[in-house]
Amino acid sequence: MHAQAKPPAYLFAEIDVTDQDAYTKDYLPKAQGNIEAFSGKRLAGGFNKVISLRGAAPPNRVVLIQFPDMDALKAFEVKEQKLQADIGVDKYASYRVIGIEGIEQK
Repeated sequence: MHAQAKPPAYLFAEIDVTDQDAYTKDYLPKAQGNIEAFSGKRLAGGFNKVISLRGAAPPNRVVLIQFPDMDALKAFEVKEQKLQADIGVDKYASYRVIGIEGIEQK
C-alpha cells in the first residue's frame, strides 16, 4: 500500500494597496522571500492583473500562491502575519486572505 501524499494548498489574497511605492519597497521583497522559504510558488496575480467577471470589482492586487500542503501554508501565514505587523503594512494595504486545500487530480 502506498501512503497518500498531502494535497497542495492554495493561498488566495485580495489586497487593496493604497501606497504602492511603500508596499513595493518595504514589504513585497520580504513577503516574496517568505513565499520561497515555505516552498510556495506564485501562480497568478500582481498589480492590476485581474478582471471582474461577476460581482464586485476586485482590489488593485490579487495573488494566487501554491504551497506543498496546508501545513506549509499555515506556517507561512504565521510568519507572514508577524512580518506584516513588524513592518506596519496596514498603513498602506488591507487584506482578505484565504487558504484552500487542493483536490486530487485524476
